[in-house]
Amino acid sequence: MQENDFDISKLTSFKVGGKIRKVYFPESVDEFVKILKSEPDAVVAGNLSNVLVSSDGYDGVLICTKRMDEIKIDGNLVTASAGVRGTKLSKLAAANGLSGLEFMIAFPGSVGGEVYMNAGAHGQMVSDVLKSAKIYSPENGILNFSNKEMKFAYRSSICREMPYVILEAEFELKPDTSDNIQKRMNENLTFRQEKQPSLTLPNCGSVFKNPEGDSAGRLLEAAGAKQMKAGGARVFEKHANFIINDNNATSSDILILMDKMSSAVENKYGIKLIPEVRYLGNNNEKEVELCRKLKMESIKIQK
Repeated sequence: MQENDFDISKLTSFKVGGKIRKVYFPESVDEFVKILKSEPDAVVAGNLSNVLVSSDGYDGVLICTKRMDEIKIDGNLVTASAGVRGTKLSKLAAANGLSGLEFMIAFPGSVGGEVYMNAGAHGQMVSDVLKSAKIYSPENGILNFSNKEMKFAYRSSICREMPYVILEAEFELKPDTSDNIQKRMNENLTFRQEKQPSLTLPNCGSVFKNPEGDSAGRLLEAAGAKQMKAGGARVFEKHANFIINDNNATSSDILILMDKMSSAVENKYGIKLIPEVRYLGNNNEKEVELCRKLKMESIKIQK
């Protein structure tokens, strides 16, 4: 399926974004590869849960993997396509008595993006349970990488270094009782409800990465970020490392607020926070300049 001049704000978790010139929605690996071969410069995205798309849109091509949502279970091995939501995968594993994905409960993103950035929460990361990943390389086609070959690090994988796209991920889980699994999931949900904004509030999750040995949220709160706002965007009152689209915020509002937050921490502690959220847009020079100042990654191939 292909759509032209697609209003991407319908899909982003920030509920922000203008029109994308052309968007594809493949439903299988074969269809995805065929599209990417015909559109080699396309940006690849999943649920756009960790991406700020410019309100001025993007004059390019986007391939959205959200309809690639197949899940296979073979014993304690669970294989999920790139577009599968983390929450869905976590619940299905639990329903089959398999433990290891409880940390993904209430994750807004998809498997492709979560593997790409080695997503984590509650002391766990994707790298703890991933056995292998099927990826697409523009030069070599479809490849299978082991956990070691993925070169996982904090919020990073080999896909940040190379133009690779996650197609599928295979997770090796451990059998456990439904009661034990559900208890851990409930604890994780309670933590998120008490400390983080509901998924019904437009946000993109954590805005900045934690600096080594410290917490971005702690630094931001100590620097007074909880009182900050810009246009229709504001910092979440319960956790200073979250931005809420509170009143029809634009991408510029969010970038300006991110700059205020980052500058406050740098001025107080001399620490430069690096954004976890990424940016997609090429029609607004002021926004591109703000991204450079923030050292914010422009989306290239997947999330």
